[in-house]
Amino acid sequence: MSYFRRIGESTWEPTEHVQGAWNLDEQHVAPALGVLAHAVEADRDSRRDDGLVLGRLSWDILGTLPMEPCEAEVRVLRPGRTIELVEAVLSHGGRPAVSLRAWLLATRDTAAVSGSPLAGIPAPDETPAWDPTTVWPGGFIASVELRRAQVEPGRAAFWVRSDVPLADEPVSELARAAGLFDIANGMTVRESPQEVHFPNLDLTAHVYREPAGEWLGFDTSVSFGSSGVGLTSSVLHDETGPFGTMSQILTVRPR
Repeated sequence: MSYFRRIGESTWEPTEHVQGAWNLDEQHVAPALGVLAHAVEADRDSRRDDGLVLGRLSWDILGTLPMEPCEAEVRVLRPGRTIELVEAVLSHGGRPAVSLRAWLLATRDTAAVSGSPLAGIPAPDETPAWDPTTVWPGGFIASVELRRAQVEPGRAAFWVRSDVPLADEPVSELARAAGLFDIANGMTVRESPQEVHFPNLDLTAHVYREPAGEWLGFDTSVSFGSSGVGLTSSVLHDETGPFGTMSQILTVRPR
């Protein structure tokens, strides 16, 4: 069973694996982010075979989604042959809940100058197993396997994988990974979520290559300010090394 099933041209139905962590009656937003990335790529492929790839994905979380079917709509904001800006919106009952603005870029051979100074993290088989259901409830958290090297509360390197497909149709490696990105905010908490709520309002990822393999790695730091605002920052990895960065702004609410 996948996280989402397509039940119409632009209609997606969540399965039990999408069940949220903050509220069991709502969707965890992580798979929805992946569905919107897939929608952008599918729309591009339906229009032309131009080889453009996703470079920046910036999601805004406008509201919550119930465990019910939702609609994904895509439109091109800035067309182009080598650079394009596309928007995708996921709605329920006519109410937008998650939006994505994505920059797509043309590819070319830059192997001769490729490289990154971003630091690596220990491989999955060098990282201890950890059970995230000891902190979080819900079907989405239960669907993933975690390995984590915790440095301190709010600081860890960890690896995530899931044997649940994003959708009941083929998706790219990046869309599959995007469906797990949002897990970062809850995998090295500064404070117990029973004592402090810290949901994120957005998620922005910049990637300079497509990830590969079943494991998705995060080198993550969580910071809380003194006036109710927080930030989760991550370097994204696959087993060959870093492939991008990601950030999430938080609203910090002691209970």
